[in-house]
Amino acid sequence: MATLQDICVAAAINILSAFAFLVAFAILRLQPVNDRVYFPKWYLKGLRSSPKSSVALGRFVNLDFKMYMRFLNWMPAALKMPEPELVEHAGLDSAVYIRIYLLGLKILFPITILTLVVLVPVNWTGKTLDLAKFKNLTFSNIDKLSISNIPTGSKRFWAHLVMSYVCSFWTFYVLYKEYKKVATMRLEFLASECRRPDQFTVLVRNVPPDPDESVSEHIEHFFCVNHPDHYLTHQVVHNAVKLAKLVEKKNSFQNWLVYYQNKYERNPVNKPIIKTGFWGLWGSRVDAIDHYTDEITKLSEEEEAERERVIIDPKAIVPAAFVSFKTRWGAAVCAQTQQSKDPTIWLTDWAPEPRDVFWDNLAIPYFELTIRRLLMAVGLFFLIFFFMIPIAFVQSLANIEGIEKVLPFLKPLIEKKVVKSVIQGFLPGIALKIFLIVLPKILMTMSKIEGFTSLSSLERRSAQKYHLFILVNVFLGSVVTGTALQQLHQFIDAPAGEFAKTIGMSVPMKATFFITYIMVDGWAGIAAEILRMVPLVIFHLKNTFLVKTERDREQAMDPGFLSFATSEPRIQLYILLGLVYSVITPVLLPFIVAFFAFSFLIFRHQKYESGASFWPDVHRRIIIGLIIAQIIHMGLLGASGADKSTTPCLIAQPILTLWFHRFCKGHFESAFVRFPLQEAMVKDTLERATEPNLNLKTYLQDAYIHPVFKGSKLDIPVAIDEEENNPLVPTKRTSRQSSIHSFDVHDKSHSS
Repeated sequence: MATLQDICVAAAINILSAFAFLVAFAILRLQPVNDRVYFPKWYLKGLRSSPKSSVALGRFVNLDFKMYMRFLNWMPAALKMPEPELVEHAGLDSAVYIRIYLLGLKILFPITILTLVVLVPVNWTGKTLDLAKFKNLTFSNIDKLSISNIPTGSKRFWAHLVMSYVCSFWTFYVLYKEYKKVATMRLEFLASECRRPDQFTVLVRNVPPDPDESVSEHIEHFFCVNHPDHYLTHQVVHNAVKLAKLVEKKNSFQNWLVYYQNKYERNPVNKPIIKTGFWGLWGSRVDAIDHYTDEITKLSEEEEAERERVIIDPKAIVPAAFVSFKTRWGAAVCAQTQQSKDPTIWLTDWAPEPRDVFWDNLAIPYFELTIRRLLMAVGLFFLIFFFMIPIAFVQSLANIEGIEKVLPFLKPLIEKKVVKSVIQGFLPGIALKIFLIVLPKILMTMSKIEGFTSLSSLERRSAQKYHLFILVNVFLGSVVTGTALQQLHQFIDAPAGEFAKTIGMSVPMKATFFITYIMVDGWAGIAAEILRMVPLVIFHLKNTFLVKTERDREQAMDPGFLSFATSEPRIQLYILLGLVYSVITPVLLPFIVAFFAFSFLIFRHQKYESGASFWPDVHRRIIIGLIIAQIIHMGLLGASGADKSTTPCLIAQPILTLWFHRFCKGHFESAFVRFPLQEAMVKDTLERATEPNLNLKTYLQDAYIHPVFKGSKLDIPVAIDEEENNPLVPTKRTSRQSSIHSFDVHDKSHSS
């Protein structure tokens, strides 16, 4: 168990690491050779150009030594940028994401000050852990600042009860104000947003089969009948998964061809040679340029044949389509209403923005989705359950006793005071951090199998899984398994009447582990992210070997994005820890507040993209964390032998929290899941007044064509012209269906 000295050593290591990362970033960002890595959005918007220098070395290294004296000027500059300017530059997505860190500060900073002033003196003067009868219990000086140090039946527990209510009501207030603010920002953003294809388009799935009409004809017929005044055009979805793989493979081979051509141009004496086996490790040796030229030719022929098959074969058409309307109002009505008396067909929802579409999942038959999601739910359960075993094992080894047991010959070394402090204060946190690296990729793959149709929904779904995993394995798993392993002897020997009390005093002692984890992950880890080491290395590799034109350079200069699926659950873990330990061990809170303040500064500078519609998820997860904290407070007060009248007073807290969540959900959530018809009509009216000659048909005609069909001849339905005078909707159905589908021939004049 980490002592106060171990925590100080770990803090020194992580503070120095964070400072080193910040200094490295401040120096690297000043170098002209890295300018496109750290300011990519400015270049893509045309607001910045490559630094020029009369000296050859000046093209790569900044020779202005005065700038090195101001290398930390980016910090105040990042904080001074007004939020409207941030929204304009990086989008609402980035501004809203940054507000999550600000939300953590708003909730936890006042709670930290209050609990340190009120509860720490109350806990420190309890003296329970100093009593001789608890000498077998493992604890440190930090644990004397926790609720474990309060004697049984003491009136001091009323201070913890009152602080629990204060923390809950303060969290309610901050959450309400922030939800209201973000909802207002979203509505204002939608009202001022420029025209986009997804504002006019709806994704329609589970189109029922028709024996007399193709999928495209059936869709056109249905929407001409049921949305006669607003339907404009549609684009059916093709199963182009195989074609997309061929295109991706061909592009990869083309990149390798360019690489070897550039290599040969720099050294014409030796032609590049590769092996044709797996990863180039074995196989026959061939000329690299000729090999990739031949492979690209073969793939081009396969690609063209597959493209023709997809276009011609009716079986390659999926019963789904992107349906576009003449107005935002018409799209909003369609997306937010039930289209048929059978609620399982003609399912409509807002179409993702074209760049956000995950095309591979559009080809999944709708009836498979329920089965896929059930299987992934079962898989997630087993993943969480079995992952707890290695985590518990790693944590058992990430301490002095575990290392000495596995590697006894290291005992003389690790028993030294400095080494022991480093191991106990640093190793447990870094071990858990490393162990979780592979997890996000597994969860993202599971989300893709579930069949979500947009990249943003995949991110949100993966975030939901990761949050559940962290909640069960990292938080509950660390508390339960870690405490049980550390206090196993005490648990076994304790009398039956003392068992609950031992639990009550042992759980707060896990605060030392979370302090080390927060410093490793939340201090040094966040500082390392600002370096953008992976994009930096990739850019220079591409710039050295692949970039030949300015277009190639722009593709290499990827501004990147923040992985919402992993970053947001991490924030939720820290908010959960803050809410739980605010009453139990308040000394942990300053470490969390430092994380939020540091992260707010870092990501104010980074300005990544995420998804503005995630705020209801953020709110809901904080509510879950608050309820967990309240239940733990109630259990600990009961297990610690508090006055029997205190515990029932805490029962009302979860009930109030659930009521507060429903209150906020009813007031604000609709702004994130629906588009108000009034706002849609205002934007439509304004657009007709300012752009009377807008040709919306041309704008929407090919917006939702699969990327592999861009530039090819694809059968696109003719858009309905609102000036056409044809009063009938044509149908190919036979007369035997006329009695059932008498509305198929519909007079538009009557519909209006």
